Amino acid sequence: MAKQNKAFKFRLLPNKEQSALLAKTFGCVRFVYNKMLAERKETYEKFKDDKESLKKQKFPTPAKYKSEFPFLKEVDSLALANAQMNLQTAYKNFFEGNADFPKFKNRKAKQSYTTNMVNGNIKLENGHIKLPKIKKPIKMKQHREIPADYKIKSCTISKTKTGKYYISILTEYEKDIRPVKIQKVVGLDFAMDGLYVESEQGKKANYPRYYRQALDKLAKAQRILSRRKKGSARWNKQRLVVAKLHEKVANQRMNFLHHKSKELASNFDAVVIEDLNMKGMSQALHFGKSVHDNGWGMFTTFLAYKLKEQGKQLVKIDKWFPSTKKC
Repeated sequence: MAKQNKAFKFRLLPNKEQSALLAKTFGCVRFVYNKMLAERKETYEKFKDDKESLKKQKFPTPAKYKSEFPFLKEVDSLALANAQMNLQTAYKNFFEGNADFPKFKNRKAKQSYTTNMVNGNIKLENGHIKLPKIKKPIKMKQHREIPADYKIKSCTISKTKTGKYYISILTEYEKDIRPVKIQKVVGLDFAMDGLYVESEQGKKANYPRYYRQALDKLAKAQRILSRRKKGSARWNKQRLVVAKLHEKVANQRMNFLHHKSKELASNFDAVVIEDLNMKGMSQALHFGKSVHDNGWGMFTTFLAYKLKEQGKQLVKIDKWFPSTKKC
């Protein structure tokens, strides 16, 4: 029996007091991340020409800042520890050449934090969830049950720009996944305007291009926002209109990609796709809006785990491989 992971995402409905503590936690996580990054940046500038000395440098943990900044003691210490781990990952990606040097997070950055299950500190209780440092369980729209044999490993709490709260509960379970005999295979060619085209039959995904459909409404809403005085009640009301339009597009896209990836994972034993650099493609070819709209990266992520759950395979090949020209 192999250990598997699965995440369950639900809407959170915190009260005023709980919302305030969540906001404080988001802020403290950002604060600690930026403090640690500032120290790392200073050290990097000092030793960047001496790689061996740079590797030997020790960096502070969030605990170091608690005496200097007592307000950090008011929030979940595991959330602060995860901020350190996220920075470490970003730092590692930079040194391995997979990303730019980590950037500071501002107040407009995504508001989220992750906490871990330790000694039963996270509990599901009748449509509510108990989280560390929050006295009362938070109400939750739990639209599906988490199986009793699934163990909670961590929770990521986030707040959207429209003011909605969500929780993603990462679980671990054991399942004997046996590789299926590969009989039905499909190849997918990336399509800028429609997500993909099946290599053999030429069948298209027919992606509706939700972002393009909403461009006129978005442009109009943005123009109105630009005429409002920043920070005023009318500006904030219009900012919410813009955010809701973006959120609607994102939800439509995600639902479509889930549906298509599930359909492919159910009908085929293996799916072959091109290994594409979507970021490079959007920048070099000026196809940013099209690449952003169809969500190819998200689609392949969904497809990968849906196939894996069934013992099936996602195969990535070089983009220059002549998949439509078999001998």
